[in-house]
Amino acid sequence: MKNGLEDVIAAETQLSDVDGEAGRLVIRGVSLDELVSTATHERTAALLLDGLTERHFGPAELGPWLGETRERLFAHLATLDSVVLGLPPVDAMRALIARLPDGDDFEAALRLLAAPAIFLPAMVRLQAGKKPVMPDGSLSQAADILRMLTGELPSTEQTAALDAYLVTISDHGLNASTFAARVIASTGAGLTSSVLAAISALKGPLHGGAPGPVLDMLEAIGTAANAREWLSQALDRGDRLMGFGHRIYRVRDPRADALKQALRPLISAAQVDRERIVLAEAVEHAALAILRERKPNRPLDVNVEFYTALLLDALGFPRESFTGVFAIGRTVGWIAHAREQALEGRLIRPRSVYVGPLPQAA
Repeated sequence: MKNGLEDVIAAETQLSDVDGEAGRLVIRGVSLDELVSTATHERTAALLLDGLTERHFGPAELGPWLGETRERLFAHLATLDSVVLGLPPVDAMRALIARLPDGDDFEAALRLLAAPAIFLPAMVRLQAGKKPVMPDGSLSQAADILRMLTGELPSTEQTAALDAYLVTISDHGLNASTFAARVIASTGAGLTSSVLAAISALKGPLHGGAPGPVLDMLEAIGTAANAREWLSQALDRGDRLMGFGHRIYRVRDPRADALKQALRPLISAAQVDRERIVLAEAVEHAALAILRERKPNRPLDVNVEFYTALLLDALGFPRESFTGVFAIGRTVGWIAHAREQALEGRLIRPRSVYVGPLPQAA
């Protein structure tokens, strides 16, 4: 037995391969570097879902279908009440998704791909005292998300940056939320149930909740000159450095490099705070140096959360919405794993070892 199921193989999958020793991520036979340089959210969704639903399609067909579904699902915002509006964005998004019908067919998958892309921007705007923006089905998913968030058409660089993010975090092996989705799917429940379980796992701070605190850390440090002293004091207190270290990777998280690269066009187009980028790079260098000094036998490097925070902040998402944006991109992976489990797997039913008291003899 291994607590946390460390290294326990619980499923066979054709969807993604995470090589923690080499720092490599492969999604359906395509390396992350290649995928993120050429793919859009729609192309990645078509790649992951190919053969797992009753309908065969490519990215050219998926885009218009997603656009039409976004427009249709916008009406669900009329069901909002004051209780849902008072929830954190990811909880409100989850509550709205829970109102969608369950099912395991292509239509259910399409609804679940479109729903968080509408619900999260709408909740951000409503909680800021603004009206939701109706979807534009003629736009790509990434462009429409940004348009529904800000009320303005995004630049080419902004759309490409969000596409890169959605592609980068689309799937990542048997992580906690994906495993939750597969467990639910193995019972014969529908895709909506699987995605709701996955969102519930994702919002835990040990899985999907750390990008926001990266910005808190940068703001607390303030200037590059303060980086080393602040980080040293944080480690002295036993604090975790946000955006560093990963359960699987023993080298640099390849997703961090993909997102750092995605930020560069925004910097060139002056669509991001340059001072924050300079500070972030100084913090990155200082943190890696200190971690090597203090934990020479424990490889700790930058993870996906560090540059996620910078990229989503540059695109205008408030930090309390970051986990919800992650869910927008990861939903396609959850759906693909749920379908793979339902088609090829069995009911997931591990055993436990009882360590409690035994009944006393009469």
